[in-house]
Amino acid sequence: MALTIDITGLPAERLRFAASPLAELGAMLHVLAAPGHHPALQPWAAGVLAGCKPSFTDRLLAAEFLWSSSRADFLVPAHPRPTLTEELDDVDALSDEDYVAAALITTCGCSRLSFRRSEPERLKDLARARGPVQAAFAEQLLDDPGPVRVRVRRLLEDCVEEFFGEAWRRIAFALAVDARRMADLHEQQGLSAALTAMSPALTLSGTRIVVDKLQDNWTSAEDGLTFVPTAFGRPHLLAVHARGRRPVVQYPTAAEEPVPLDVVQRRIDALGHPVRLRLCRTLARGPRTTGELAEAWHLSTPEVSRHLAVLKKAGLTVTTRRGRYVSHQLDLSVTAALGADLIAVLLR
Repeated sequence: MALTIDITGLPAERLRFAASPLAELGAMLHVLAAPGHHPALQPWAAGVLAGCKPSFTDRLLAAEFLWSSSRADFLVPAHPRPTLTEELDDVDALSDEDYVAAALITTCGCSRLSFRRSEPERLKDLARARGPVQAAFAEQLLDDPGPVRVRVRRLLEDCVEEFFGEAWRRIAFALAVDARRMADLHEQQGLSAALTAMSPALTLSGTRIVVDKLQDNWTSAEDGLTFVPTAFGRPHLLAVHARGRRPVVQYPTAAEEPVPLDVVQRRIDALGHPVRLRLCRTLARGPRTTGELAEAWHLSTPEVSRHLAVLKKAGLTVTTRRGRYVSHQLDLSVTAALGADLIAVLLR
């Protein structure tokens, strides 16, 4: 079983290798919705969800069918842009017809090749079979797409402040480097070499790219083909292929190098002091100034400052300046990587 992408007659310049902020946000959202698919990222997911505002987490849960098992097509741009805002603007430029099709494929469980918006009652029935949340979303989207589109964009934009902004800054350069590496492999050694480097599930058979997937499907790349690297997508190899749409393959980059032992030891030592552990329990719940921490724990300001310096050197905290005030907060994603039990203790 496989997806076949026909690249007959496709000029080399119509193959594009590029990182996409929106596609990576989609991958992160999938991890948050289905952490069991990504054991290595479970600590990250636990840290993110623990640090998000409850109201935001509720909104994520209400929309997770857009990325939990499959991915809405508009979350994987065929023409990646440098910024998330630009890519969301491109989504806004889609016709209602294309947007509804992209969203309801995941909501209703339709095949990308057999989707028909001209059958709204059938689509609503399919959504009802998946649950009341999906049913309500499908009915609203089919009856009046505008408000739903605004609501989804606002949720995706809010992800930047909650978790995506920090994560994207950490991985954007590495993704760009990987895309450049694949482009160089394609240019110097051919497409087969680039596909092999991306994933063992990608092979070149004559003028056809074969993607090892659960369904037998076929699509054409006559308008071009885009390859997008992902740091959060492993182990998934995502292929988006809709009628009249440029195919996109999102492939996982090589696994990140493990954190050096001395860094892990520094973090464990930092948390081993009872005072610093108490400070972390406060900082896990939100940003605090040095003075606020000193007052909360009946410590002197210099003593708190010394302990904060140790936590910051270990990479466990982040600071934010607002005027003359500096706030400190626990980096939950870094801390969660040390273990889910630690996060549970800190947030107890």
